[in-house]
Amino acid sequence: MTERPFQQVDVFTTTPYLGNPLAVVLDGQGLSTEQMQAFTDWTNLSECTFVLPPSTQGRAAGADYRVRIFCPGRELPFAGHPTLGTAHAWLSAGGQPRGEQVVQECGVGLVAIRRDGPRLAFAAPALRRSGPLDDADVALIARGLGVARDDIVAHQWCDNGPGWRGVMLRSAEQVLALKPDATVLAGLDIGVVGPRGKVGVVGASDEDGIAFEVRAFFPGHGGLAEDPVTGSLNAALAQWLIGAGLAPERYVASQGTALRRAGRVHIERVADGTVWVGGESVTCIHGTVCL
Repeated sequence: MTERPFQQVDVFTTTPYLGNPLAVVLDGQGLSTEQMQAFTDWTNLSECTFVLPPSTQGRAAGADYRVRIFCPGRELPFAGHPTLGTAHAWLSAGGQPRGEQVVQECGVGLVAIRRDGPRLAFAAPALRRSGPLDDADVALIARGLGVARDDIVAHQWCDNGPGWRGVMLRSAEQVLALKPDATVLAGLDIGVVGPRGKVGVVGASDEDGIAFEVRAFFPGHGGLAEDPVTGSLNAALAQWLIGAGLAPERYVASQGTALRRAGRVHIERVADGTVWVGGESVTCIHGTVCL
């Protein structure tokens, strides 16, 4: 075993333990896929990342580092809170980007990460699949969420690596009241969004400046799991909602409320069409891990 630099980071929060935790092994060289997966499963967190030197092709294209992203039971080509948390850990450990932005290499290719004071934001990768869900899927999701079919006012494939199926409910209150049926939704990645501001007014925010409440459900050990704050889902939701005129080009989403977290995801679509997904991160644990 080798001692390797390690951080545990809380993402999409300025207050430790109110965001989404991430384990970051800052030197993953020499570890096999099986070893990475076994350590990820041991951490009992939603994701763990392993930082590696960029590939030859990645370095030539401008990558500062390569990351492999794991969740319990599988490796992911991309995930949002691991992207921001890894960049935060890499920078705090002395990483120096070659350009103005940090460039991460991962399973979906290169992902740009910009710095705005303490906040980092990643450029949302292109959707692998978009368009409306099948009627049968929508009916199944409604049944699994315990809502009427008519309560799903819009729906879309939100696949940017993780194969999210996105549905919009009438209000944030409906989103927070959900008690999903793990048996009905088995094997599905479901993202649910509802407006927190005045219903029917695009971009309306509540008194805290938050436009939407988001929840994410996905297969986990022993059934359905809920993610505290999900960058990949919020990225795909933003591309869908802004493109469909259901959200303004700049807004803040809340996630994790149902889990007693306080995640805040900052969304902005700029003039060239890029959607940036941002949030703060804080380091809760740093030291070494034997792997």
